[in-house]
Amino acid sequence: MTEREKMLAGQIYNPSDPELAALSMAAKHKAFLLSQTDPMDGELYMKRLRDLLPGLGENSYLAPGVHVDYGVHVKTGKNFYMNYGAVLLDCCPIEIGDDVMCGVNVHIVTPVHPLLAEERNQRQFEDGIHDLEYAKPIKIGSNVWIASDVTVCGGVTIGDNSVIAAGAVVTKDIPSGVLAGGVPCKVIRPLSEKDRLGVYDKK
Repeated sequence: MTEREKMLAGQIYNPSDPELAALSMAAKHKAFLLSQTDPMDGELYMKRLRDLLPGLGENSYLAPGVHVDYGVHVKTGKNFYMNYGAVLLDCCPIEIGDDVMCGVNVHIVTPVHPLLAEERNQRQFEDGIHDLEYAKPIKIGSNVWIASDVTVCGGVTIGDNSVIAAGAVVTKDIPSGVLAGGVPCKVIRPLSEKDRLGVYDKK
């Protein structure tokens, strides 16, 4: 297996591998170009955004200030929106459903590092000095609202129609149809008809 194949499979891999380093540098360049684009030039902004995130779904948008590891391992559904300060670290696949919205400074991060220092720190290998890493995929269902300053960690699945409260750190799966929050993030309660504002009922 190549180091990229190991990475995407959730195995220990060398992040300084030449293929991965080139892919990462290309993503940094695309993110830089995007950061230098006037949002008033909507056509160019969207072109560069899709260059960075080729898996972006129809009618989707991320506000200026987008950061990725590679960009090519992110796939979203339609009508995806992410506000300022978006971070999508896609060492493993990030899959996002339809009609998902994220507030400011939301971090969706698949990388994981060994807990023990002697396994985590950089060391000398035959191919040079580097560390060893691994990653876990993230899946976010449809109709999910992720509020400001939330971190979604590797290995997590968030079910459809759920809301993640501001400031949460999501370390474990969250089921469908609930309000969840806290550090670590836990289910607060199910969402129900009591939460309906009736905004579409008003004339």
